[in-house]
Amino acid sequence: MQKYGGGGKANFIRNQILKNYYAFELMMAPYAIGHMKISYLLEALGYRLQENESFKLYLTNTLEMEKLPPIDIPFMSSLSEESRKALEVKDKDILVIMGNPPYSGISANTNKWTEKLLKTDLDGAQSYYTVDGKPLGERKLWLQDDYVKFLRFAQWKIHKAGQGVVAMITNHSYLDNPTFRGMRQSLMQTFDEIYVLNLHGNSLKKETAPDGSPDENVFDIRQGVAISIFVKTNNKKMHAVFHKDLFGSRQSKYTWLKENEFSPFEYNQIAPASPFYFFIPRETTQIQYYSNWPKITDIFPKNVTGIVTARDKFVIDFNLNDLRTRIMQFRNLSLPDEILIKTYGLKDTRGWKLSSARKKLADDPEWDNYYQKILYRPFDSRYIYYTPTIVDWGRYELMPNMLKENLGLLCKRQGKRKPYSYFFITDTICESCVFESAFANNTVFPLYLYEDENQKDLYTFENKEKKPNIELKIYNKLEGTFGQKLSPEDILNYIYGVFYSNTYRETYAKFLEYDFPRVPFTADSALFQQMAALGKRLVDLHLLRSPELDQPIARFEGKGEDRTVTTPKYDPKTKRLWINATYYFEGITPEVWQYQIGGYQVLDKYLKARKGRSLEDPRHILRVATALAKTIEVQKEIDALYPQVEENLITF
Repeated sequence: MQKYGGGGKANFIRNQILKNYYAFELMMAPYAIGHMKISYLLEALGYRLQENESFKLYLTNTLEMEKLPPIDIPFMSSLSEESRKALEVKDKDILVIMGNPPYSGISANTNKWTEKLLKTDLDGAQSYYTVDGKPLGERKLWLQDDYVKFLRFAQWKIHKAGQGVVAMITNHSYLDNPTFRGMRQSLMQTFDEIYVLNLHGNSLKKETAPDGSPDENVFDIRQGVAISIFVKTNNKKMHAVFHKDLFGSRQSKYTWLKENEFSPFEYNQIAPASPFYFFIPRETTQIQYYSNWPKITDIFPKNVTGIVTARDKFVIDFNLNDLRTRIMQFRNLSLPDEILIKTYGLKDTRGWKLSSARKKLADDPEWDNYYQKILYRPFDSRYIYYTPTIVDWGRYELMPNMLKENLGLLCKRQGKRKPYSYFFITDTICESCVFESAFANNTVFPLYLYEDENQKDLYTFENKEKKPNIELKIYNKLEGTFGQKLSPEDILNYIYGVFYSNTYRETYAKFLEYDFPRVPFTADSALFQQMAALGKRLVDLHLLRSPELDQPIARFEGKGEDRTVTTPKYDPKTKRLWINATYYFEGITPEVWQYQIGGYQVLDKYLKARKGRSLEDPRHILRVATALAKTIEVQKEIDALYPQVEENLITF
C-alpha cells in the first residue's frame, strides 16, 4: 500500500496471499485460533473472506507423508480432506519456509518417511547420517529430535525447488554438537548463505555473558536457542556461513530483536571445516595437529555409556540392608501397587510396567543375587539392585564386564565445565551421571572383556578368560616403537596420566568440549614408562587402594552424639570443613576443598548427598581428601613431564 497505493490491495490479498501462503498445524486448538486470527488480520486490512475463500492453514503433521484414506464419518472425513490438501502443498515448490518447530529429543515423529528424510541423500540433499562421504558411526543420535526433522524437511523442499529461504528458531545444539556434523555439512552443501543468530540462554550449560553477567533464555525452556536463516540462490559457487552472538537478559534480547532488522553486516563470517563443520567461531589452527592423534574410542573400541535406572531413589542406596528391604517389599505381591507408588514414587513408563515387574521378580528364584556396588559419583560408591526387571537401561551389552576383575576409564564426549576435568577410573559398574547431572552420559571404557566372542580387532593375551579391550593396531604400533611388551595396564596408566595433565586439558580445552579426547603417544620408551608410573599412582589413589592414603592429611574432630550432616560449610582461614554445628574435618586446604572432577566439587558433593544422614565412617572422607591432595601433587609432576611428550610423537 505504501509503494503502490491501496487500490490494488484486495486483488493482491485474493491472488497472492490467499493463493501462495500455506501453514501447517498439528494441534486442534492453535489450528482453530490460527484461522480466527488470520480472519481478524485480513478484516483489519479491509478484506473479508468470501464463502468460497479461506486461508490455507491445514490441520496436519508436516512430517507425515502418507495419505489418509477417505472416511465417511463427518469429522474424520474433514481430517482426511485436510490431509489430502496438505499433501498437495507438500508436493509444491515452496520458496520460503519459516517456523518454530517443537524441540523433542525423544521424537514421536518416527516413521518410514522421516527415516528416509534423515538417512538418505534425498533428491540430492546429503544425508544427516554421513559426513565427508562416510557414516557418522554414532550409537545415540540426537538427530532424531523433532526440530532437526522439521529443518531437514524445509531443506529438502528448498533443495528441490532450486532456490529459496528457510528461517527458523530452534534449539541451538546443532550448531556445535559433534553428533550434528553431518547435518551441518549437508546444510552447507544445499544453501549458499547461512546466517546464525545464536541467542544462547542454555541453563543446562550454565551459560553466562562474556562479561560474566547472567544470560537468559528468550523462552521458558532450558535449551538455548538460535534463529537461523538459510538462503539458496544458485548464483554463488561458495557456501558461506555467518554467525552472531546475542547474550544478556531476556528483555535486552527482545529489545534488540524488535529494534534491529536483518542485516548481513551484523554477522561475522566463519569457516566451518572438516571433521566437525562447526557453526560457531572456532580456533582451527591446532585442529589438524590434534586430530592426528588416536581418539580414545580408537584405542578402546568397546565402550558404553553409564547405567540409567529411571528410578535411582528406589534401586540405589547407601545402605545394602535398606535396599534389600525395599526389594522385598517390591516382590511381596500382597502389598498393593498403590502403596509402592505413594511411598517410593514408582510409576509406569513407556517400556516398564510396575505390576508386571513385580510379578516377574516375585517368580525369580535368583532375586537375592542382583545386588552390586556401583560408582555413583566421584569417590562415592553405593549399592544397586542390578537387573533389567527394575533397571531400565542397564547397558547389559557391555557393562557386565565391569562386574568381574577389571578397570574402566571414565570420560565424556562433551563437557562444558571449566576447568575441564571429566576423567576418572572405576573398578565397578557405573551410573550415567558420575561427572554431572546436566549433559550426563559419561562413557566407560573397560580394560578387559570377558565375552566369549571372536574379537579379531583386539590383540590376544595369555589369559584366555579375558581379552584386553585395546585395538590391535594401537598395541602393535606401541610394541614396535618401544621394542618391548606392554601390559594393558601400562597403556591405560599412560593415558590416565596424560588426561590428568593440566597443560593437556588447558591446551586442548576447546576440542575436549565437543568430542572424546585424543591421546598423544610419545615415541620415547622411558618417557612413556614415567608417565605410566604417574598414571598408576593416580589410578591407585582414585580407587582408594594406595598406601599413600594410610597417612591422612586431615583429622575428624568434634563432640557429641549427633554426626548428622547438615549443609557443609568450609572456612579457608581455619581449614575446617564443618558437617554440622559440632563436628568438622581439620586440615582441609582450599585446593582440596575446591577440587573438581567433572561438574562436581568432590567433597561438597559427597557431603551434600548425605544431608540429613549420620556420617557413619569419617575415615572415608579423610581418605578422599588425602587422595585429592596427592592428586594435586601428582598433577604437578605430570605437567613438568608433559611438554616432552609432544616433542617426539608416534605417528599412527
